[in-house]
Amino acid sequence: MLKHLYISNYALIDSLEMEFPEGLIIITGETGAGKSILLGAISLLLGAKTDKEVLKDSLQNCVVEGHFTITDNHNILSLFEQHSIIFDNDLFIRRVITPNGRSRSFVNDMPVNISFLKELTDSIIDIHSQHQHLMIAQNSFQLSVLDAYCNNFDLLAEYQSSLNILNSQERERERMIEQISKDEQDLDYNLYQLDTINKTKVTAQEFADIESEYNILVNSQEIKESLSQVYNLLNPQGVSIIQSLKEAHNICSKLSDKIDSLNDISKIIEGSRLDLKEVEREVTEIQDGVVFDLNRQNFLEERINSVYSLFKKFNINSISELEEIKTDLEERVKQNNNHKEELDKLNSAISNSRHKCKELAEKLSKKRREMSAQLSSILQEKIRDLEMPYATFLIELTDSQKMGLYGIDDILFMFSANKDTKISDIAKIASGGELSRVMLCLKSVLASKICMPTLIFDEIDTGVSGSVADKMGYLIDKLSQNIQIFAITHLPQIASKGEFHLLVQKVINDKGVTTTTLKKLTAQERVMEVARLLSGTELSKAAIENAKEFLNK
Repeated sequence: MLKHLYISNYALIDSLEMEFPEGLIIITGETGAGKSILLGAISLLLGAKTDKEVLKDSLQNCVVEGHFTITDNHNILSLFEQHSIIFDNDLFIRRVITPNGRSRSFVNDMPVNISFLKELTDSIIDIHSQHQHLMIAQNSFQLSVLDAYCNNFDLLAEYQSSLNILNSQERERERMIEQISKDEQDLDYNLYQLDTINKTKVTAQEFADIESEYNILVNSQEIKESLSQVYNLLNPQGVSIIQSLKEAHNICSKLSDKIDSLNDISKIIEGSRLDLKEVEREVTEIQDGVVFDLNRQNFLEERINSVYSLFKKFNINSISELEEIKTDLEERVKQNNNHKEELDKLNSAISNSRHKCKELAEKLSKKRREMSAQLSSILQEKIRDLEMPYATFLIELTDSQKMGLYGIDDILFMFSANKDTKISDIAKIASGGELSRVMLCLKSVLASKICMPTLIFDEIDTGVSGSVADKMGYLIDKLSQNIQIFAITHLPQIASKGEFHLLVQKVINDKGVTTTTLKKLTAQERVMEVARLLSGTELSKAAIENAKEFLNK
């Protein structure tokens, strides 16, 4: 329950501080006095969007702080554990809006993000706004009512988690199919390019050898003539230089025993002779090996041209670059096959996920169908107590033929207010006052079911009056025996219920500045406020007596 509320620098509120009791808290005030401002400040604690325009003084921070007392609540305990916050029955929530419009949120003085704040306060306060009864036409709201009554929260969360996984997998499949389609469009071209490269089938060393051999064949005549010239130079006029060096070696060798230095000269001459002899042998071997072969030359030329054609095709300059392109093409072809294998695995996973979702959806549907008649009966009885004795209320469930966010059920709240009126969709047949009564009955059933500590009714009595309003007041009062209820109302029948009554007022100071205040009414002041609700600003004795009578009830 909300035990204490502090507001400063919010809209028309300078500073406001109030303690609240358990049970029923009545809030009244003239139109425009600031009841919506008070509700807006409380909404900030629940994670509502902020705007620097709400600052009364644009140079100061706006601060809203609430002190709540809470019992052990599974949802809150789990949430605190997830965020490593120590649980305490005293819960302090503070929201600060700075002059630049930014906000900060704190729980027990620890900074928290808005998503955490909303998740936390969803288990603490439920606000029924003036136009919330319009939600009754929404399929999601109707299912949430039934699920709350069935205590389907954990099952629904598990289903929605599984559905998220399924939807994610199906999105991934669409992306993969698109990729495979694109790959297959490129596959034939990639295979063609790969085949072209493979036909060349040459390594960097092989290509170097081919170019070398081709250059020899193209220049074979010139090479043979040049080598022949080398041979002739080694054998001028038919005299072998090698033979001459041999004779010179023999002469020096014979004289080396007479002149020591000739021994070294002899060795040098012999070394030169042997080197020249090897040169002559290799020149002769090379010359003999150079044989002009036109067919071989043409073959090598074709291979060289095919390689250079690939260089031009891929805008490259070397065999190593061509090998890189070949590797890349092979990888693309391989990926195409891998994607197909991955798609097969993903299809299997999707099938499993869909089966799990379907099982969970069917469990949800089964629980809903088991409890819908019971909830229909309870709500119908409560609605009839609010001066609709012939009202009929029925929850109709049908198979939606698809798995949506809330399962496989379509739901309709069917309603008839009168004995001779055919039951129909409540959104199409119920008046504003009838919807208000139905919503109050829904809230009264669900509040205890979901252990909501605090309910705020913002003019839930819209469209009703007289004895109907009186009975709604009794229902609200009875409900407040188990939970804390704030009832913002303009009807004396409801305002007279409970014992704690707050008045929202606009006060204009001597400087002409308007401020919204919140005042706890005394017993006498309460009589006058209820009388005002009965008769307006001109309080008659009859209105005052009627107010006393209302309050005595």
